[in-house]
This record gives sequence, C-alpha cells and structure tokens, in this order.
Amino acid sequence: MSTISIGEYILNRIKELCIDTVFGVPGDFNMPLLDLIDYDSELVWCSSANELNASYAADGYSRVRGISALVTSFGLGELSSMNGLAGSYSEMVPVIHIVGTPRTIVSDSSVTQSHAVGNGDYDIFYKMSSMISAASTNVTLVDAIEEIDRVIQTAVINKRPGYIGIPINLIHARVEVPKIIPLQLSSPKNPEELQSVALKQILKEIKAAKYPIVIVGGCILRHGLEIEVNKFVERSGFPTFSAPMGKGSVNTELANYRGIYCCDEVSLSGIEAEIQKADLLIEIGSIKADFNTGHFSFGPERTKTISLNSRITIIYHAEYPGVGMHELLPLVTASLPTEKAQFEYSPRIRPNPIDASMNEITHNYLWNKVPEYVGPNNIIVGEIGSSEIALFNMECPKNTIFISQILWVSTGYSVSAAVGAAMADRSRKVYLFVSNDAFLVTAQEIEVFIRQGLTPVICLLKNNNYRTEKLVHGPYCMYNNFKMWEYSRSLNFSGGNTNENKATGRKHAIVGIEAKVNTPQEFESAMKKITQQTDKIHFLEIVMPRTEDSCDSSLITDP
Repeated sequence: MSTISIGEYILNRIKELCIDTVFGVPGDFNMPLLDLIDYDSELVWCSSANELNASYAADGYSRVRGISALVTSFGLGELSSMNGLAGSYSEMVPVIHIVGTPRTIVSDSSVTQSHAVGNGDYDIFYKMSSMISAASTNVTLVDAIEEIDRVIQTAVINKRPGYIGIPINLIHARVEVPKIIPLQLSSPKNPEELQSVALKQILKEIKAAKYPIVIVGGCILRHGLEIEVNKFVERSGFPTFSAPMGKGSVNTELANYRGIYCCDEVSLSGIEAEIQKADLLIEIGSIKADFNTGHFSFGPERTKTISLNSRITIIYHAEYPGVGMHELLPLVTASLPTEKAQFEYSPRIRPNPIDASMNEITHNYLWNKVPEYVGPNNIIVGEIGSSEIALFNMECPKNTIFISQILWVSTGYSVSAAVGAAMADRSRKVYLFVSNDAFLVTAQEIEVFIRQGLTPVICLLKNNNYRTEKLVHGPYCMYNNFKMWEYSRSLNFSGGNTNENKATGRKHAIVGIEAKVNTPQEFESAMKKITQQTDKIHFLEIVMPRTEDSCDSSLITDP
C-alpha cells in the first residue's frame, strides 16, 4: 500500500476537479501547504490583500469553472473570509475552503495560541464555518482520506462551500492510501416510481394549459444544465423568461425568449403584463430571493405553478422529494409534442432607445452602448446596485457569462470576483462594471489583475455618492458621503508601470487606456481604442449625473 502526505492528497483531489488556481492569503499555519502549491507545476497561487477579497475571487472563479479552492489561516484569516463564503453558501457556489490550523498538541491542550480567542476552544472557528458549509472536517491521522473526500464530494454535489481544517504538523504527515478511486460527484438518482408520477402529472398540466410560460433561474447555471433547459425551451415553444440570477442560461436568440423578469419596476415595460397572462408557470431552477423575484412578485399563485428544482419537484401543492430536474427535465422535453406550441405575442420588448439630446453619460445611454463593444463568449461582472440592475435588461452577446451577487448583495464583491473569473478562463475577456462606492472596499485587487497578467476592461461608474444607500435611507445625511479618489489613476498607482513579477516570472499586465470620460463622445472614443488593444488592461472612470438611477428606486426601498 502506498503512502502520501495529507497536503499532497488535498491538492491532488482539487486538481481532479480541474482547479488550476488556488486563492488565499499566507498565514502562520498554512505556509507548508503553500510550499506544496508553489512546487506544483499544475497549480497557480493567487494571493489577495486580505481573505475577504480572496473569498470573493474564489467565488468568481467557481462561477466560471464550477468549483474553486481557497486557503486561509486559523482564526483571524478564516474569519475574514467568512463574509465571502456566506455569500457563496447563499448563492450555491461551491468553494473548497482549506484552513491551516495550530499543531494538534496545542489544540488538544489548554495552551493559549496566537489567533485563538483565549477560552481554550480551538474548534470555535470550525463551528462557525460549519454553519455556512455543506460539510466540514478537522483532519486527523485516523480518517484523513475519507473525510477529505467526503467534504469535497458533498460540497460539489450540493453546490455549497466545504471546510477542511488541517493542523500545520499534519500537512506533511504521510498516510496510507488504498487504491484511489475517482471522486463520486454525480447527483443522487431520482426515485423512478415517484419520478414517473411527477412526469405524468406535469404533462397533464401542460396539455391543459392555454398560456404556459417558463421562468429559468440560477440553479440551471449552478448545476450546468444550460443545454437541457435550452432544449426544453426550444422544443416547447412556450414564452420563456429568465430570472435575474438565471441571466445567461437561456439562448436569447430563440424566438420564444422574452427577456428578464424581476418585477414591474425593473423588468422592461410590458413583461409584467405577459407574465400575468399565464395560466401555468413552469419554474426551472428557481432561487426564491427578494431581488431575484422583485420582492416575491413572481407571477401566478402556487396553484398554477410547477417548480423543477435540484432536489425536489413541486406541482401545485404536491411535492415530489428526491425528484431532481437533472433527470426529470430531459424526460419532460422528450415527452412534449413534436410540433411546437404556437403563441401570439408582440415583438420582444427592448430597452428604451438612446436619448440623443443628452450630453451626459446616463444609464439609458450606457447600457444601450456597452453591447456594441462586448463581443460574444466573454464575461460581464456587475457590482450590486445600479450596475447589476441595469445589466439585467442589457442585450448580452451570445454565450456571455454574467456574474453578480444578487442574493447576498455584499458591496465590493465584483472587483475580486472579476479577478477569479479572469483567472478561471483567460480566453474570455472580462468586463467589470463597479460603482465608485463599492470600489473602495476591494480596490486592492487591481494590483492582482496586474500581477497575474490579466487584461480586463474595468468601468468605474462615478456619481460622487453612495447612491443606492441614499435611496434606502438618509439622502442628505453625511454618512452617505465620502471623499472622491482619482480613480482613473488606479492602474499606475497599483503598479501598472512595472514589467514583470520577479517572484513568478509572469509578465505583468500592460496598461492600455486609463481615462476619465464625461460625455458619450469621450466614452465611445475610449471604447474604440480599447477594442483595438485586447492584450492590455484598461480602466475607465465614467462620470454620471449625481442623481442618476438605473431603475425605479422602489425595488431597493420597498421592504
């Protein structure tokens, strides 16, 4: 029987998941593991300024690759990452969180170690993380292999973070390994008899419906079911909408795709009326959250709703536990009539055209113009608030990955998430849209873009205030104001004028356009130059009117 160090085993398993980048921050108890990462030619270490930023980056990477890895250190390090990991948990984004912890001789005694809370409980941080993890473990020599596999498999299947704590003295400890079998990552099989009953009932309700509609949610993206859902949408011919968290899951070129449905204040004019015409709502992969459903104004009542989810199917008031959409949806598609259903509806609703009389960069102008410069097969990252809400209705080029934090809504998420997304797929161009207030939280990550040789287009929307917060409360209060930065100098300030990362030999990103734009003409001129310099990193400070909003403010202010 062969042996392997526990640290090497963990890294082998994350590489099995096609992870090639590990995010995190060096700390007292994780450095031996970082040495192993450094020595591994198949892995890249991506260090952030702090663990919160690293957790956001891991989240962004996972949304592109399907899984990611984060390394922090006991106590203060792992606590700093918990906000980001809670967001990953709430939005069903799997992240393998590996935490270096004190030596077993310390944690098994009453000795007070640095970074501990001083009460002798060395499991306190593990207990905290367990509440926002699909599975968690503190590694021991007794069952290290089994526990590591259990946590990883549970995290992947349930699309939630998994926590692996490893004492610093066990990172190089060797354990016997029986014949290694691949990780078991498939979702549980649906109970056949119950699935058959559900399928029969769904087809019955579809046949009886006069105007069925489909709303596709974020779980389709989390479970990688885009192909299956598009087959259903195309074959059924039913009017189809995406929820905000499902943006990018449906081929917008399909004739029966109608747009994003959130609520009347955010959806394009007329979409709400189409939704209310339905006598049957088919939800596929829905995530029921306030921003994702327009404060729960999600179409017909439950007595007219069929809901296909990852672990349960609900048909009106009847529940079918264990019947997941991964198996059921293809069966429904295959059982539909050969001929598509025919519906009469008006041409697809589009955003309002640009008001040519305006000489300022308004939301109406910006989100009509951006698609002209963003090509297909790229990634768009939107900060919470004005950017993400406007992006809901923006016409996205084909095969665009859209990333935003719609449920957890943590300010500053987008900058670090864009780092992770860019690391996950260097073949795609990343376009980041972030507000001036959110940028203050994670601005340090600009240095990571440069250090890792990444070439995003960063668009900072400057309206000189915390606009979203002022809509919520205190429009004239001092606590919603802050000092403006010289944002357009961010790249050079962050080391953009250096050529190479001497530690890794990786070439730094070359700075392209770094400018402040005040008018539509200046924006268009800058974007034309940017599209001609795809191998460089760009930063635009886009000045917008101070009171400019991207939607009806009631979406934000209504309780």
